[in-house]
Amino acid sequence: MPRPNPRHPNFPIPSGPELRAKGWRQEALLRLLENVLAVGEDPENLVVYAALGRAARNWEAHAGIVKALTEMGEDQTLLVQSGKPVGLLKTHAKAPLVIMANCNLVGQWAKAEYFYDLQKKGLICWGGLTAGCWQYIGSQGVIQGTYEIFMRIAEKRFNGSLAGRFILTAGMGGMGGAQPLAGRMGGAATLVVDIDPERAKMRKEIGYLETIASDLDEALALIAKAVEEKRATSVGLVANAADVYPEILRRGVIPDIVTDQTSAHDLVYGYVPRGLSLEEVRRMREEDPTALMALSRASIVPHVEAMLGFQKAGAEVFDNGNLIRTQAKEGGVTNAFDIPIFTEAYLRPLFCRAIGPFRWMALSGEESDIARIDDLLLEMFADNKIVTNWISLARQNVPFEGLPSRIAWLGHGERTRLALRVNELVASGELKGPVAFSRDHLDAGGMAHPNIMTENMKDGSDAIADWPLLDAMLMCSSMADLVTIHSGGGGYAGYMTSCGVTIVADGTEEAAARIDHAITNDTSIGVIRYADAGYEEALDEAEKAKIGHIKL
Repeated sequence: MPRPNPRHPNFPIPSGPELRAKGWRQEALLRLLENVLAVGEDPENLVVYAALGRAARNWEAHAGIVKALTEMGEDQTLLVQSGKPVGLLKTHAKAPLVIMANCNLVGQWAKAEYFYDLQKKGLICWGGLTAGCWQYIGSQGVIQGTYEIFMRIAEKRFNGSLAGRFILTAGMGGMGGAQPLAGRMGGAATLVVDIDPERAKMRKEIGYLETIASDLDEALALIAKAVEEKRATSVGLVANAADVYPEILRRGVIPDIVTDQTSAHDLVYGYVPRGLSLEEVRRMREEDPTALMALSRASIVPHVEAMLGFQKAGAEVFDNGNLIRTQAKEGGVTNAFDIPIFTEAYLRPLFCRAIGPFRWMALSGEESDIARIDDLLLEMFADNKIVTNWISLARQNVPFEGLPSRIAWLGHGERTRLALRVNELVASGELKGPVAFSRDHLDAGGMAHPNIMTENMKDGSDAIADWPLLDAMLMCSSMADLVTIHSGGGGYAGYMTSCGVTIVADGTEEAAARIDHAITNDTSIGVIRYADAGYEEALDEAEKAKIGHIKL
């Protein structure tokens, strides 16, 4: 029986041993679809996160997907085109159950305005990264990535500790909402700005945010006291970041770390320009989206200029992947890209070894299954400080949303070993149900994004999208359960291409084969991608792990 969902009562959390589909593989994907809505921002409109990141194109399409998943056999494959089921075809038992493509536009037409027109006509759907392929697990999905960025900065700038350090950031939506908790887990005093009071309230209710300040004066006073005491805290401020950042800079208050995760990628349905209320913005979205885009870009200019001012004053400033630098440059801030992107600045050595955001979801709905896997991680990877530190922190600080889930930055070989062992625990009955494995699209071989994942590649291959396409085809031939190709990623068109994959550990020998092939090959192509670009860490990993990299 599904469990009640206090946040969205009409979208219960799937759980229990009863199957509605013909097998656990199909049931798993059905539960993951239900789960992204259960933890989503606006499930009544199928929105999982980021204003337009939908689980399905519309409710009719959603019903069609559900019907197909409950009726299909092991030897069929469901085709999903931009959130709409378009075919259920005879394949074979080793083929993916679901293959989908979301928001992929032909190059010359891959522009935001064209996407908005197609979206209004009901012909396309932006799947985000993990929304449209049913892999989102709530803010936990990005908490560790944000935490690891902060800790890499701690190592680089602050002798390994963020105690007594001030982080300034913005955005408490589905992606940015992880920031206050990640900063507090890192030991910092974190101020997060968001224009939407409901978002701040929700983050406080679920434990991600400690305090909501009444105004900027109170917010800065709370931060200053925490910094003085070297006490970790998180403070939310309901205001527009484009107003707040310049004002903090004007006052001469210089944070130690500055970033931003507002929805700057979307100038119509995401970012809110300064000087406008939420109600005014909602009206303009319908009446004059072109004018709203211009106002949003104009607002981003002082927003980013303040970030550059903080950088000049000595703060560690980085772009957290929301295209705010791109929008600022188009608005006239010629030096916007003096702000580095987080992937290149802090995480690329990890991606070279295919270490990235791996995740798993307990399909039983039982928290005890995740607790057992946590124990397993601590046993299997006792020498991996990133993993053991994170699992200990997550157990203490990260509440479950929807299906009990966990994420950990595991690399090549590690992911496969964990998933195979979990499959054995499912087979033995030690876990109460199957477990689904997935990863973020922002992974070693899974994304081409010249302003995020692949910015300033060593060989200049920033914009080449072949790698995630190869990854997707490789996942199909490696027997993964769900494979997806997405484009968009910011502005909804033209900015990136990514591949997503899901594999279900149902305790069978067939599942073990799928895990061994798909997860291993997924990380293999990630290492190959960076080895091909000439990164020494990747070349070393390819040789050490005997990955079949062809070096010409």
